[in-house]
Amino acid sequence: PDQRISDVQILTDTERQQLLVDWNNTSSGYPRNRCVHELFEQQVEQIPGAVAVVYGDEQLTYRELNARANQLAHHLRKRGVGPEVLVGICMERSIEMIVGLLGILKAGGAYVPLDPAYPKERLAFILQDTAVPVLLTQQRLLEALPECGAKVICLDSNWEIIAKEKTDNLVSEATAENLAYVIYTSGSTGKPKGVLVTHGNVMRLMKATEPWYNFDQEDVWTLFHSYAFDFSVWEIWGALLYGARLVIVPYEVSRSPKDFYNLLMNERVTVLNQTPSAFYQLIQAEETLLPKNDLALRLIIFGGEALELQSLKPWFKRHGDKNPQLVNMYGITETTVHVTYRPITNEDVQSGQGSVIGERIPDLQLYVLDGNLQPVPIGVAGELFVGGAGLARGYLNRPELTVERFIPNPYSNKPGARLYKTGDVARYLPNRDLEYLGRADQQVQIRGFRVELGEIEVVLAGYPGLHMAVVMAREDRPGDKRLVAYMVPKVGETLSVRNLRSFLKEKLPDYMVPAAFVVLESLPLTPNGKVDRQELSRHDFKRSARENELVAPKTATEKFIVGIWRKLLGVNEIGIYDNFFDLGGHSLLATRVISHVRDTFQVELPVHCFFDAPTVAGLTEVLENYETVPGRISAIAQILEKIDAMDAEELREMLHDKRKK
Repeated sequence: PDQRISDVQILTDTERQQLLVDWNNTSSGYPRNRCVHELFEQQVEQIPGAVAVVYGDEQLTYRELNARANQLAHHLRKRGVGPEVLVGICMERSIEMIVGLLGILKAGGAYVPLDPAYPKERLAFILQDTAVPVLLTQQRLLEALPECGAKVICLDSNWEIIAKEKTDNLVSEATAENLAYVIYTSGSTGKPKGVLVTHGNVMRLMKATEPWYNFDQEDVWTLFHSYAFDFSVWEIWGALLYGARLVIVPYEVSRSPKDFYNLLMNERVTVLNQTPSAFYQLIQAEETLLPKNDLALRLIIFGGEALELQSLKPWFKRHGDKNPQLVNMYGITETTVHVTYRPITNEDVQSGQGSVIGERIPDLQLYVLDGNLQPVPIGVAGELFVGGAGLARGYLNRPELTVERFIPNPYSNKPGARLYKTGDVARYLPNRDLEYLGRADQQVQIRGFRVELGEIEVVLAGYPGLHMAVVMAREDRPGDKRLVAYMVPKVGETLSVRNLRSFLKEKLPDYMVPAAFVVLESLPLTPNGKVDRQELSRHDFKRSARENELVAPKTATEKFIVGIWRKLLGVNEIGIYDNFFDLGGHSLLATRVISHVRDTFQVELPVHCFFDAPTVAGLTEVLENYETVPGRISAIAQILEKIDAMDAEELREMLHDKRKK
C-alpha cells in the first residue's frame, strides 16, 4: 500500500530480462577509431583509377577526387580549419560539392550543409548560429547568400588559387571523437536545431550494417537527396567508403520520376535509397514504361518516413521480393541516420502488416517505455528511446534541449550512457520486430522531411493581420500527407492566402509551407481550454480561401487538365486560373501532372514548364506552343472528354466497332 502505482512492475523478471538485456545486447562493438576521410583514402590506394563520382557528362576517379580534395584541404588548413571548426558549404548539386565536403573533412573540420533552395532567412539563421569562419560556395550563388562574417571561398572562380596547393594527403589532426558534420532539423520552438555528429558516429554506422548489405566496389549508388538532409550521409559515404561509384542526380531529374527511372537504368544503379513518398512516384512512373526490366538494382533502402507496405503491391507484382531486396530502415538525425533494419517481403504486404521497422542496428539499444520510463510489455505501445554508439553529441548552442532529449540511460551500468527520447510511438512484436505507430508529439514527416508543426506556427504568428494559427498534418488519402493551416484573422482583417504563402516561403523551406489554408472565425477548444485538434480535422481543408473568381474550363484541353488536377489534389472546384500549388499541390504531384500530359499527348514537356505556368490556362498555353501537329492536342482532348462521358456499355460498343474495323 505504500508503493506508488507508477512504480508497480507490470512485467515479470523474465520479461524485463528479455526486453532490457537479451534484446539489447551490444557486447560486439565496432571500431570507432577511424575518420571518414581516412577510410576514403584507403579506397584511393586500392582502386585509384576507378570512377568515384559522376554528374551528367562529368566524372572523377578516386585518385582525381582525392587530389582535388587534398588541394582544398591544404587551402583550408591555412585559413585555420582544423578539429571542431565548423565550415559552411552552400553549393548546388555538382562534383565540386563532393570535393568541398571531402576537403573540409580532410582539413579536420566539420561541414555545415546549407541548401541553396532554403529561404534566405533560414540560411541566415544557420550561419549566425554556427558562426562559421569559412564558407564554401559558388560564384553564381553569392548574391542569394545572406551577409555573414565568414571568409567566402568560391570553388569555381577561386579554383586557380586552390589548385596551386599540394595534392598529397594531409596528416589527419581529427580523431573519431571530433565532429564530422552539423545538420539542422526542424525545431518545435520555431528555431531549427543543429545536430552534432562525429566521425565515430558515422564510421560505426557503416561497420555495424556491413554484414547485412555487403557493399563493395561493384556497387553504383545515387545521391538523390539534398545534402542538408541526413539521408545523404548514408548515400555519399556509403558509396565512397566502399569504393563504389556515386551518381549525383541532377535536381530536375530527381523531380521527374520517369527521367530518374531512366537514369537508374542507364547508370546501372545497384543501391537505391528513397523516402517512401519518392518511391511511390517511381512505381507509378514505371507502370507507364514498356514492360521490360532493365534495372540493375540489388538493394532499395527506405528511410525518412513511415513506409505504407500496401503501396508496394505493384512493385512486387512486377519484380518479386528477392531481386532487388527492399529494406525498411527507421532512423533519426540525432542517432546518425539509421536505427533499425527490416527486409520487406511480399508476404508482409499480403498479410496486411503495418509499418514494421524491424530490429535494431547491433551497436544500438532500443527501449519502448511508458511515461515513467518503465518498459511496456510486448504488443503494448510506448515511446521509443534509443541508446548506444549512434547517439549524436547533442544540439549546437542548445544545452537545455540537449539535456531534455538526451537523458541518462537508467538501464546501463556504463558511466555517461544516454538515451535519445525520439517522440515516436512504437511497440515490440512477439518476433522481436518493432512496429512504428506514429508520433507522440507534434512532429510529423512530410515527404521524408521531419517537421515540427510548432516551428511553422511560430512563423505564422509573425504575419500581420493573423490572430491565431494551428498547423496540422492530414492524410485524407493513404500516402498523401499534407500540412493544413487553420487560421483566425484579427478583427477587421482579411487574410490573403497568396500573401500568406509568399510570406512563409521567405522564411521556411517549401516542404514546410502548408498545402492548404483554412480561415475560421475561432479555433475550437476542448473543455480544458486547449485547441481541439480532433474537431479541427473535421473541417474540409479542400474549401480553403479562394484568391480568384472561379473560371470554369471551356476547351477540351482545359477540361482534361482540370480532370487530372481533381484526381491528384482531391479538390472538386478548380478554375483555369487557380494556382496548382495554392490548391495543395507540391513538387511530387507536379511531376505526376507532367507524366499524365506526356503519356496522353505524347509531348515531352520539361518539368520546369509546370513551375513556370502552374495554372490550367498556363499549362494549356504551354501545350499549344509545344504542339508539332496543328490541332492534335485539342483533338486528343476532345476524344478523351467524349470517352469520359460514356457509360460502360457505350464504351464497350465503341471499342468493339473499332476492333472490327
